[in-house]
Amino acid sequence: MSLSPALYLLPATLSDESEPEAVLPAPALATIRGLRDFVVENAKTARRFLAACAHPGPMAGLSMGVLDEHTHPDKVPALLAPLRAGRSIGLLSEAGAPAVADPGALLVAAAHAEGLRVVPVVGPSSILLALMASGLDGQRFRFAGYLPVPATERQAAIRALEARSAQARETQVFIETPYRNDALLADLLATLRPDTRLAVAADLTGPAESIRMATLATWKKNPALPGRRPAIFLVLATPAKGRA
Repeated sequence: MSLSPALYLLPATLSDESEPEAVLPAPALATIRGLRDFVVENAKTARRFLAACAHPGPMAGLSMGVLDEHTHPDKVPALLAPLRAGRSIGLLSEAGAPAVADPGALLVAAAHAEGLRVVPVVGPSSILLALMASGLDGQRFRFAGYLPVPATERQAAIRALEARSAQARETQVFIETPYRNDALLADLLATLRPDTRLAVAADLTGPAESIRMATLATWKKNPALPGRRPAIFLVLATPAKGRA
């Protein structure tokens, strides 16, 4: 497949147990297989993903620039060197859509600053899939990223999100590191009002996928902890005038 020189934003599977062909569109797979230069968060897991996508390789011959949370912003423009030389680059996140809750946004901004072509490639986004499946308001929503780790600060952030949701009638979407999922859910159950609706979507597109939405009162009867699985949390509060 011949690709016009550009920075291609490549989707990845959301679950390590998902086969790429079952989750990624055929044009996305064709684009992935046609690239030789990549910018990734982790070279080892990226090569494993590319092999699962039946990339013709060889893997050792692929160029892998690394852009992770430790990369200094001053080092990002250098990662575009292949594109300046006329070769396309594929930007890969560890899971889902790149540059969303992901350091890859720095590379995209650098490409725009140089007037280089940027091409988003269709594929799974855990945020949008969770919102679609939640039954909460998809017209007005806000992605809040990660909440604070200390319990007191996290609970204050939860109250602030609930207040914003009630005032703006806006679904609040946020994430957590898998090993802290259950602690976050415990704080949500302890902090949110009984009539606030909470959705938790875990292991999306994977074999253990689970999606549940209910009021806090119902959640408290059966907490259904997500455990150490990738999960998205969504909250929609009832406006003050709509509560009993």
